[in-house]
Amino acid sequence: MLMSVRSLLAATVLAGSVFAAAAPAAAQDIELSGNSAVVSEYRFRGVDLSGGDIAIQGGVDASIGGFYVGTWGSSLDEDTVGYGSTELDIYAGYAGSAGVISYDIGVLAYLYPNAGPGDYDYIEPYASVGATVGPADVTLGVAYAPEQDSLNGQDNFYIYTDVGVGIPQTPVSISGHLGYTDGFLTYTSDGTAWDWSLGADVALGPVVSVGVAYVGAEGDPTTITPADPSVAPYQYDFVDDAVVATLSASF
Repeated sequence: MLMSVRSLLAATVLAGSVFAAAAPAAAQDIELSGNSAVVSEYRFRGVDLSGGDIAIQGGVDASIGGFYVGTWGSSLDEDTVGYGSTELDIYAGYAGSAGVISYDIGVLAYLYPNAGPGDYDYIEPYASVGATVGPADVTLGVAYAPEQDSLNGQDNFYIYTDVGVGIPQTPVSISGHLGYTDGFLTYTSDGTAWDWSLGADVALGPVVSVGVAYVGAEGDPTTITPADPSVAPYQYDFVDDAVVATLSASF
């Protein structure tokens, strides 16, 4: 969840009494970043949310002193997914480091502003820790969505690990992901599922990159009942393995 256009805005803090002589201001930087991407299909934890079609994505973040807020959105396939044509995520948290360990903790709201009747939005707190192990960057994270109406009165627990390795003296990096879901957000009969991906990215410059990944998850095909009564119900596999291509820019 989480690609960047950066600019700095200076915020001035004055030290001492208002009666004291003027002193140099302490500058506190607000860092802004933006990202955009075109993906051959939108996969969330291995689940297809764009009906196998191209999705347009992008977001904006602001951070200061470790604290951050941001928003990110993606187009969806409203015919299969049923959440409308747009996902909008809003999140806030704190990220920092202690020695060789980095950490991130926050809360994220998944919003579907043009979904049909019903309750689809939900909130999910998250946390992760990361470290550099030899040439690899390793992250372990968890996310927990408590019981909510949009989750059919159930909860959802997710744990994952990400590994990324840059190939020395090249613009190429490779990455791997493995996740495990226990709760409402699966397409399995027992409410548990593994998801995975293996990919590579090539930096085309300071802000543009292209990537390709093999993505999948455990699950069973689902019966889709179209809104148009003239179209018969059909089976759709949201978690079939797929090769996903990405063109992204961050600044």
